[in-house]
Amino acid sequence: MIEQWQYCHSSANYCHTEVMLTNVAVALVDGVAPFEFGIFCEVFGIDRGAQGLPVYDFAVCAAEEGPLTMSDVGFAIAPAHGLERLEEADLICVPADRQAPVREYPEPFLDALRRAVDRGARVLSVCSGAFVLGAAGLLDGRRCTTHWMHAPALARRFPKARVDPDVLYVDEGPVITGAGTASGIDACLHLVRQEHGAEVANAIARRMVVPPHRDGGQAQYVQRPLPRTACDTVGEVIGWMARHLEDEITVEQLAERAHMSPRTFARRFLQETGTTPYQWVLRQRVLLAQELLESTDETVDSIAARSGFGNAAALRHHFLRTLGTTPNAFRRAFRGPRAA
Repeated sequence: MIEQWQYCHSSANYCHTEVMLTNVAVALVDGVAPFEFGIFCEVFGIDRGAQGLPVYDFAVCAAEEGPLTMSDVGFAIAPAHGLERLEEADLICVPADRQAPVREYPEPFLDALRRAVDRGARVLSVCSGAFVLGAAGLLDGRRCTTHWMHAPALARRFPKARVDPDVLYVDEGPVITGAGTASGIDACLHLVRQEHGAEVANAIARRMVVPPHRDGGQAQYVQRPLPRTACDTVGEVIGWMARHLEDEITVEQLAERAHMSPRTFARRFLQETGTTPYQWVLRQRVLLAQELLESTDETVDSIAARSGFGNAAALRHHFLRTLGTTPNAFRRAFRGPRAA
């Protein structure tokens, strides 16, 4: 059973309703992008029962009259099901399509999505699939994302949506939106992690040969990884920082390792990473704490020490500021109510 967690914007707490997530349907329109479609097939459509991993009742559905072409790559697909199959799905996945920013979608398809959400199902879009959810009115008043190239168009077309182009995915209750391409993997693994915990999500990620999460991927939304630059003069120091998060780290120490003055080092670090040394260390410590909360039974005090915060109060303070929730609430959300 999945515990469906919805972020409550008025507080730092999570509220939830229980919904079974065993039945997954992917809805295709003409011009569907094969990679984004393949993500849903890979995560939810493969029978991994022999390895003790979850098995979903998975179906591919035509959301409009066929034959349906697969983007511009020169082949078509004939789904075995139509819109009627969406009526029984607990999760409806909507991949990208090549004309999403400008095209209209069949009203029966949009009605099926609205009915699904009304009865408690979840919907998940990747990349320009968010335009489908917007056309159904499911983004109104909700925070959402899409590929950064499409974000301005999504905001213009659906002004009631709160488009955030700076995240990998957003979980807003029954509506989950992923950014471009591979971020669909992050969003799907997020759902698996909610339902089955970190161990199962990590096992599926290993089978897919992908990271189980990226830069905060255990939170309800993920900030984009720090930008890389062609000129990397602080890379070696960053590696040292990542290995010593539990230690006290000062700009003076880092500057000495980089053979620069503190002022020069701070300026160069900001130029190459887009953030300050302090903010970089803080973010990495929060990420380490998230991982430990998910994957271990260590106490919050122990995790605070290992991740460099020193004590539980400091960890809780930075968790609230960074993620909008507490360490214990985060652990319950991503490991289930059995985790204290």
